[in-house]
Amino acid sequence: MVLDPWIRTHQRLGAKILSAAPASQTMTGTVAEWERWTGLAFPESGDYVIPDGLSLLRINRSADEGVYQEPNVWMQHA
Repeated sequence: MVLDPWIRTHQRLGAKILSAAPASQTMTGTVAEWERWTGLAFPESGDYVIPDGLSLLRINRSADEGVYQEPNVWMQHA
């Protein structure tokens, strides 16, 4: 059974899951940008939970970069 309500809705409409896309959308920014966008502080490199995020934000202080990759699922309607 699929837990995600949107996937279940598509399945009820006859769609089938084709494949997962673990990094279908990638967003990058400086550490300062991510702190401004999220309202959080990222004092060291590592993975962080961000508001409304589906996955973790990876912060790399030495590269001054934050990378967020959001997953997706490809489905096909018959």
